[in-house]
Amino acid sequence: MKSIASRDNPTFKTLRLLAEDGRVQRREGRTLLDGPHLVAEYLARMGLPELLLVSDSGLRNPEVADILERCGSLDVLCLKDGLFAEISPVATPVGIAAVIPIPAVRDDPITESCALLENVQDAGNIGSILRSAAAAGIGHVVLGPGCAGVWTPKVLRAAQGAHFSLDLRERGDLIGMAKAYPGLSIATVATGDSRSLYELDLKGPIAWIFGNEGGGLSPQLAAAAKLRATIPLSATSESLNVAAAAAVCFFEAARQRRGR
Repeated sequence: MKSIASRDNPTFKTLRLLAEDGRVQRREGRTLLDGPHLVAEYLARMGLPELLLVSDSGLRNPEVADILERCGSLDVLCLKDGLFAEISPVATPVGIAAVIPIPAVRDDPITESCALLENVQDAGNIGSILRSAAAAGIGHVVLGPGCAGVWTPKVLRAAQGAHFSLDLRERGDLIGMAKAYPGLSIATVATGDSRSLYELDLKGPIAWIFGNEGGGLSPQLAAAAKLRATIPLSATSESLNVAAAAAVCFFEAARQRRGR
């Protein structure tokens, strides 16, 4: 186990950039997982990471000790608590993180149910959408150019391991994909010319299309969909958070497929 005690250490500078800058993550093809849950999920589903990071205090945590034992002879860097806090997205980190490779983006046509996200900028919302998609059995999520980076530590933390069971595609051509999709493409809108979600037959493959938290979908992308759908709300509510709307849509389709 090697130790890092200085902010001037070149490896630490690289780690801090990986934690903060999506451009560096894309260039390096790597990102950071923070916390025992995410690291353990990665070990269970994907195998060993490239590198483990622990803090001085994290070495005394039983969960951290268990993960270190499971990783055997994998390289481990021990950081002073103050340095570890600089690369962690949380205020009180447990004291374990991992450097992992970002999977190559697939370019094969999507024919199964999927979600297309346009200009969804909040990391928490994207993470929640990924978590709901994985739980509802939707295996593909495509993010347009205006979305928050899907492999950033904040999105990873919010998704709680959903990344490792999804096909994730960033900077996708959403309009082109919506037009080419062989199943039913549905633009989710708050108002206007649309049908109630609960009136639709959702048993087949669906491309769900969700827009920005404030502005919704662009007219061009909404027009590329085969249908527009609205989630009926009470008279006192105007709209749903995009992550909540996505969860409602995903699980209504799952309910219909189960026939209940």
